[in-house]
Amino acid sequence: MKAQVLREEIGPGGLELVDVDDPVAGPGQYLIDIKACGVCFPDLLMSQGLYQLRPPLPFTPGTEVSGVVRAAPEGGRYRVGDKVLVFAGIGGFAEQMLAVDEQMLPQPEPLTFAEGAAMGINFQTALFALKLRAHTAPGEVVGVLGAAGGVGAASIRVAKEMGATVIAIVHRKGAEQMLRDAGADEVVQLEDGWGAKVKELSGGGVDVLIDPVGGDVFDDALRTVAPDGRYVVIGFAAGGIPTVKLNRVLFRNIDIVGAAWGEYIRTHLDVPAMLHDELTEMIGDGMRPPVDATYTLAQLPQALQDLHEGKVRGKAVVVVGSEK
Repeated sequence: MKAQVLREEIGPGGLELVDVDDPVAGPGQYLIDIKACGVCFPDLLMSQGLYQLRPPLPFTPGTEVSGVVRAAPEGGRYRVGDKVLVFAGIGGFAEQMLAVDEQMLPQPEPLTFAEGAAMGINFQTALFALKLRAHTAPGEVVGVLGAAGGVGAASIRVAKEMGATVIAIVHRKGAEQMLRDAGADEVVQLEDGWGAKVKELSGGGVDVLIDPVGGDVFDDALRTVAPDGRYVVIGFAAGGIPTVKLNRVLFRNIDIVGAAWGEYIRTHLDVPAMLHDELTEMIGDGMRPPVDATYTLAQLPQALQDLHEGKVRGKAVVVVGSEK
């Protein structure tokens, strides 16, 4: 089979599309025909040797898989022909892979394989942050930093499904229509005075601020959170890890909470399935994971380079197999 193999931790240029041996399922393992695989920041960081998970070289990256069960173990939860999502960790940028029950969830029926791959970590993270960490209630105002990125776009859709009013905050020009199509009620450009604009639109401050960005915007973003509000730290896509002056937290009675989905599920094994059930209900109500850019398996290095350079708005997916 074909697979993208990382031979050097030098970024996307360290990948090579090669022929490798077909995987053979052992006891308790499924053989999955991969149809699509989402492109995410952990994939990029792994290619650079900067992620906390550093598999020995060479290896095939790829975390967010959508595919079909080709072979199933006796007594397993899934059967041959089932459409499944696989939280793989690695191995997804290939034509086939092995998986076990604990890595798999049923793909919601209305979704295409590309949409299934786009659902992946971003939507799990968004619901985890908004529901379990921020306890977002219907009618609250949610601000989303990095709104044109994968987590940001997912957070807009999930927050709207939860009954919130959403203010998308973005630094990229030309993304406003995409964000409004995603469900944003207001779009604010990161430029002089953006914080005051958010406070004006939210009637004094947002109830929940979703931040996958970090970096230099943190101080201004913290000022946009209303008393009793929650500032949710998801990541540091901008590269810098900010510090906080606790007097702002104390005197305004706000919470700063972390939302590290990947770490949380290591000790709360039932959470992905619980979140998936709720996301499946949202999809049944019409929500769709966005697929904003598609690449072939051979184009994976370009996909990761585009992600690195900020050229991907929303979610990119590598399509491996057909939609049949």
